[in-house]
Amino acid sequence: MNQRVKALVDEARKLTPEEQWELLRQLHQVVDDDEVADGTSEEIEAAWLEEVERRIDEAERGEGKSYPSEEVVAAARAKIAAAMKAKA
Repeated sequence: MNQRVKALVDEARKLTPEEQWELLRQLHQVVDDDEVADGTSEEIEAAWLEEVERRIDEAERGEGKSYPSEEVVAAARAKIAAAMKAKA
C-alpha cells in the first residue's frame, strides 16, 4: 500500500462507523464516475433485475451452481488486491 493510501486509511479508521460507510459510498461514486456506463441508470437497473430473475429461475430448476461464501469473498479479495497492485 502506498503512503498516500495508508495515510487515508489511517484517517478513515478514526471515523465513526457511519462516517466510514459514507466515505465508502463516496469513494464508490468516484470510481463509478470514472467508468463508462453501458446505458442509463434505469437500463442498468433493469438489466440487473433481469439477471436476478434469470438466476432465481435457474436455481429453482436446480441448474444453478452455488459457492460457499468464504470462497467467494476470498476470490473477490484476491482480485481486488491484484487490481490494486496493478494500479500501484
